[in-house]
Amino acid sequence: MFRALGLLLATSLSLLPEAAAAAEFDGRTLGFAWALPFVGILLCIALFPLLASHAWEHHQGKIAALWGLLVLVPMAAIFGPMTAVHALAHTAFLEYIPFILLLLALFTVAGGILIRGNIHGAPVANTVLLAIGTVLASFIGTTGASMVMIRPVLRANDDRVHNAHVVVFFIFLVSNIGGSLTPLGDPPLFLGFLRGVDFFWTTTHLLPETLFASAVVLAVFFVLDTYLYKKEGRIKPDPTPDKPVRVTGGINFFLILTIIGAILFSATVDLGRFTVLGTEIEVANAVRDLIMIVVTIMSLALTPKANREENGFSWGPIKEVAKLFAGIFIAIIPVLAMLKAGSEGAFAPLVALVSNPDGTPNNAAYFWLTGGLSSFLDNAPTYLVFFELAGGNPQTLMTQGALTLAAISAGAVFMGANSYIGNAPNFMVYAIAREGGVKMPSFFGYLVWSGAILIPTFLLVTLLFFRG
Repeated sequence: MFRALGLLLATSLSLLPEAAAAAEFDGRTLGFAWALPFVGILLCIALFPLLASHAWEHHQGKIAALWGLLVLVPMAAIFGPMTAVHALAHTAFLEYIPFILLLLALFTVAGGILIRGNIHGAPVANTVLLAIGTVLASFIGTTGASMVMIRPVLRANDDRVHNAHVVVFFIFLVSNIGGSLTPLGDPPLFLGFLRGVDFFWTTTHLLPETLFASAVVLAVFFVLDTYLYKKEGRIKPDPTPDKPVRVTGGINFFLILTIIGAILFSATVDLGRFTVLGTEIEVANAVRDLIMIVVTIMSLALTPKANREENGFSWGPIKEVAKLFAGIFIAIIPVLAMLKAGSEGAFAPLVALVSNPDGTPNNAAYFWLTGGLSSFLDNAPTYLVFFELAGGNPQTLMTQGALTLAAISAGAVFMGANSYIGNAPNFMVYAIAREGGVKMPSFFGYLVWSGAILIPTFLLVTLLFFRG
């Protein structure tokens, strides 16, 4: 470990001779060595479950922490301890803690909503279930919709010989594409709302793109599922025979509305600010985060334990997400700083791609660059990077720059589906499905699915909507 730290520190110093005197963590001074920890944690997430699954299950927290240290230790050595502390505090208070608390609240509340009974997972029924989840995602968030719908979908298909593809398409639609119509659907759109984008702007400006992408993916799913269904026949006995569907745990629907209300409250009310470790925190945001904790406790207290037991609810998925994303959020700090440096940073060649020769925005490039980075980085800060790169003025972007803002928004939300780590619900659904006995594709196996289904779909979206 210490040899690795020393090697990265030496490499960083050799690439950044001017950085030792820097007073602040400035992305313009950073070389590509600072992106190595982020690449490292991504490779671990991709390879360890395949090559060393037992070690990964027992030590993933330690591995994520190691990659985080490979950023923080060189940062403290080169830029000073306080710079590292302030960077960590900024990431923790403004990004990681709100992110995890929202996921925790939605995960807990959704886990208390029990859909009893079972629908046989025939192609039409599966397509309808995915369509319902896709619609729900824009109103209760991709995380909430994923947690509410994934177990009924798993039960519906637990007698199928081939069922991994159902979960893969579930991630495509419910965990990502479906969350594009309101700021409540996906964190990038919520950040745009906080920056001044009207609440219903995404509903009106992303509706055609969302309907088209959803329809194409659903159609491909129906054709594939029909083929596999006819090929396999009824071979396995159904462990959960068909029964009438009933929904219980109604208090949790009220708690979902409370979560939504807390988010809107934090976005519209100014209660002042306070500073912790150099990070300015809005009181309204702190209240919102506190409400997430209260909602979690209320859901646990007011929901019958039988609901969670029948749902197969466990804390394993949220613990796994919390550990891995702690490392990801730390490792991404220098990457985001380099991106925010724009044409003055190490990623200047990428920045140049979003402009046409005449200086006008290249909307196709905005769509694919935002989406490409959102496939592996956290899509919320990636959205902000390109939002600022496009000018950062919400009034201008909603009018003259509407197509550019739509391209950025669609890229961030849609292409979070390209990998397991593109959006937080992806990994949670993956973990729940594996716990339920589904033989999910590996990290690279999933990339084959997304490359075969999503990339052609997004190319069509580009040709139809973002050529201008």
